[in-house]
Amino acid sequence: MLVSLLAAGPAAATPGPGDLPVPDTVSAERAASARAAVASGEIPGVDEIVHTPNIEHLANIPKDALKGTNSDLAFQGRYAFAGNYDGFRIFDISEPSSPKTVAQVLCPGSQNDISVSGNLLFLSTDSSRSDDSCASVSQPATVKESWEGMKIFDISDISNPRYVAAVETACGSHTHTLLPKRDDVYVYVSSYAPNAAFPDCRPPHDGISVIKVPREAPERAAVVSFPVLFPGEGPDGGGNPGAPTNPGVSKTTGCHDITVLPGEDLAAGACMGDGILFDVRDPVRPRVIDQVQDNVNFAFWHSATFNQKADKVVFADELGGGGAATCNAEVGPNRGANGIYDIVGKGDGRKLVFRSYFKISRHQADTENCVAHNGSLIPVRGKDIMVQSWYQGGVSVWDFTDSRRPKEIAYFERGPISTTTPVGGGSWSAYYYNGHIYSNDIAKGFDVLKLSDKRTDKAQRVRMHELNAQTQPDYFRDFDRASGADD
Repeated sequence: MLVSLLAAGPAAATPGPGDLPVPDTVSAERAASARAAVASGEIPGVDEIVHTPNIEHLANIPKDALKGTNSDLAFQGRYAFAGNYDGFRIFDISEPSSPKTVAQVLCPGSQNDISVSGNLLFLSTDSSRSDDSCASVSQPATVKESWEGMKIFDISDISNPRYVAAVETACGSHTHTLLPKRDDVYVYVSSYAPNAAFPDCRPPHDGISVIKVPREAPERAAVVSFPVLFPGEGPDGGGNPGAPTNPGVSKTTGCHDITVLPGEDLAAGACMGDGILFDVRDPVRPRVIDQVQDNVNFAFWHSATFNQKADKVVFADELGGGGAATCNAEVGPNRGANGIYDIVGKGDGRKLVFRSYFKISRHQADTENCVAHNGSLIPVRGKDIMVQSWYQGGVSVWDFTDSRRPKEIAYFERGPISTTTPVGGGSWSAYYYNGHIYSNDIAKGFDVLKLSDKRTDKAQRVRMHELNAQTQPDYFRDFDRASGADD
């Protein structure tokens, strides 16, 4: 069923600052190198699917009414919710090998980062819009009346989502993170200042907007605080100053992504030039515990994932913003990679201690955008295993149980979209949910994968009611599981 919320046809959705900028032109020499790599079998052919024997590709659902960039994913019950720069799509995944479209909602506004909680669905808008409606059009960021922020839908009728509230936030909402409570949902809104064109993005934009959403009256949603995470002197606050002090590193003017671990009252923030660990016992007033930088190999702290014991954090570096070819010998194994940090100590004395990097070793063509991106844990007791998207590098399953010696155990990828021209594509998000891996491919659509491996098979017994990857569950406490799941 198509649910159209537009009074008139939408303007083409345009990517906001951040993930997946328009790639540069590839030189003739590099294009020739890409073609030669395909011809030699070093990399797969154009659109050719390759994977390890322990992964099966069960289904692919191409784009339909929503033609924009596919973005993030969320899950609830038997449904998957797939963001798209033109709106969002809902799939019935009760039969993973044959997903069915339940609804498509047209509501343009990049990135349309998506989450669900109970009967509510949340969308991030980080592009300058004419108003807060789903009929809005893109306009220059310098226009004073521009709108950007959070949109909230009622999904109690899953086939007919209803737009119920909008909350404007400073600098918009590039991504967001839910911290659910019994009566309310707190939303941590991440945004950052890419340039001075956005009047409310000018440095120091050194905090996050916190929205309180009453479950029974979401129309009363409002910003309740703007905690400063990087206090400091000077015009840029206390975050990483970036260049020229730290060449090649993003200046910290906000956060890209935050992951909360509600069961531990912890959060990890990936904030451009900084990684932070903070306490969220008081959702309105989070407290930073530790702050780290990597001015050698990390260009842009993009996202964070805790392990189940909450004694490690994986931070991802989105070198090149998602639009560059960084999975090659020239860039090397330590840039555009994951950084694995142990959490050492207790309470407010906890520290983030670097252990190692992990990056896929499969080189990609110079026409393929490839870098570490969104992923989630695979719930195996006693092991630290996650699945992760790498844009055109595909989907990787890797084990970081030994923080110093991470290793890949499975992968799925397609060959380059083109060997002559840089075209943005590949897996934006890859998450594990109730026995399967789901990937939202920017260009190719919604993929379902089945992982069959003795190292991860026990995860199939863990059943979740809901999954927003940036609101990490306690897999062995919060959800029903079959007998033997924690053996």
